[in-house]
Amino acid sequence: MNGRLEVTYYLHSGFSCALDDVLLVFDYWLGEHQELAEQRRITPQFLHRFREVYVFISHGHPDHWDPEVLRWAEQRPITYVTSSDAPPEVPGSRLAPGEELHFGETLTVKAFDSTDLGVSFLVELGGFRIFHAGDLNFWHWREESTVQEIDEAEAAFQEACKPLIGERIDLCFFPVDPRQGRLFDAGANYFIITVKPRLLLPMHFWGRSEVATEFARRTRTRQTEVIALVRPMEQMILEMEDDGFMRIQLPRYPETPPAQRPPAGEDGGVFSGTDLPVDLDGN
Repeated sequence: MNGRLEVTYYLHSGFSCALDDVLLVFDYWLGEHQELAEQRRITPQFLHRFREVYVFISHGHPDHWDPEVLRWAEQRPITYVTSSDAPPEVPGSRLAPGEELHFGETLTVKAFDSTDLGVSFLVELGGFRIFHAGDLNFWHWREESTVQEIDEAEAAFQEACKPLIGERIDLCFFPVDPRQGRLFDAGANYFIITVKPRLLLPMHFWGRSEVATEFARRTRTRQTEVIALVRPMEQMILEMEDDGFMRIQLPRYPETPPAQRPPAGEDGGVFSGTDLPVDLDGN
């Protein structure tokens, strides 16, 4: 391994990480209405560039996996790693929280808890330690929940984070869901303060790129850099040096523009009624 990790964002919680001839794909999804444009998708031609391809599915919610990933196995061998409660049609290795898998000398995977379905994944590849949270988050709904329900959700989230404290995480993908209103980033902020990943990329922002961008702009700390990849196939490069220093090459983007998403809140979408203090129209 040469210590050069190429990170690509696709949609929602979907990312890939490529290191030499090994590819990791996390929670890949084409969208509720297949809105991930054809030219921004993973293709069989792309998969054939790699000697090993690992597909991770954190849980069975339809926005965290797409049947398309099963069709990839018709073109080449794919190793699937899923939660123990993943849909039965998904093949491969299933992990419950606390369980660990080793794929030769290439890859180590450990499953951690979630505060919704499934698991979160900590993956070690070529010296990089990569954490994908899945639906691990402080899922509070302050406009609807009782104080007791919010307290219980916070306690469950903090308990789920405890085993991760002290783990070295070089790259973290973590939810910032605008449907939660003004405190949409409470879970991510707590994770940054307690677990201290070296680099965090927001995800699960339901197409609200301005939410992820603003979160990244104001949230970095001395221990944690925060960078938002918000356009399908936007990429960044991480390079690990011999002394453990991690160099970040800022996001880059292919020339062809992606398909435009509809205005937020249109037709009663998931962003309707949010109280998030962001100007959607740029006025």
